[in-house]
Amino acid sequence: MEQAQTNAQRIYDQVLTFATLYGGRILLAILTLIIGLWVIGWITKLLSSVMAKRHVDRDVQPFLLSLVNAVLRVLLLLSIASTLGVETTSFVAIIGAAGLAVGLALQGSLANFAGGVLILTFKPYRVGDLISAQGFTGNVEAIRIFDTILITLDNKTIILPNGPLSTASITNISTRGTIRVDQVYTVGSQNDLDATKASIQKAVDSCPYALKDRTHDILIAKLNANSRDYDVRVWTNSETYWDTYYYMLESIARQFAKDGIEAPKPKMFITNEE
Repeated sequence: MEQAQTNAQRIYDQVLTFATLYGGRILLAILTLIIGLWVIGWITKLLSSVMAKRHVDRDVQPFLLSLVNAVLRVLLLLSIASTLGVETTSFVAIIGAAGLAVGLALQGSLANFAGGVLILTFKPYRVGDLISAQGFTGNVEAIRIFDTILITLDNKTIILPNGPLSTASITNISTRGTIRVDQVYTVGSQNDLDATKASIQKAVDSCPYALKDRTHDILIAKLNANSRDYDVRVWTNSETYWDTYYYMLESIARQFAKDGIEAPKPKMFITNEE
């Protein structure tokens, strides 16, 4: 019984000594953490507001905000460690060693980070651009530290890593502001050539997305045995590419039916039977 009381007293004394020596530091560290996170949030919001007022490139804004937030959190962690009495030099050395190990394990993520820096520096595309990359086509919604977010034409969200984007081929549909919609239409060779071109021209003239200050081409691309292929090239704004594409398909089908432009007739094979 006396032994148990002695052990309890010893534990109580140790807890009291620990609380006396480190209780204040722990409370201060907790207070520093709470206030530090609040200050980091405030600084991030302030920086976002300042960048918006200064018209900083909106491609760069999410990247800078993420980077500043991460740096401030590391500084807060070092400050809390110092408050607890941890030697910051040793702590920094530990972080450096851990960072090296993590870096070797996450080479792909570092490549994506480097890719993000290259994309924001050389700007092969910007937020809002319509691009085709990695087998996907969509509008760029955001360029983040490690990845780029695309919104496809059917409203799906695609997240693409920046590493491959910075090294692979990218088709930026929006760069020039205008784009040409190329289509091929096949009609029977029995149709009058001029009448066919006039019918196609009516469809082009009726397209509300076709640019009025550009020349649109209607060219014979190929002469087949019983048909002709026509290349139809219509200029439009980049953002109305698909509107133009589908409008022309329907408009030409309707115009051909109205003008009596017929499809190729099947070949007749005659065999001699003995």
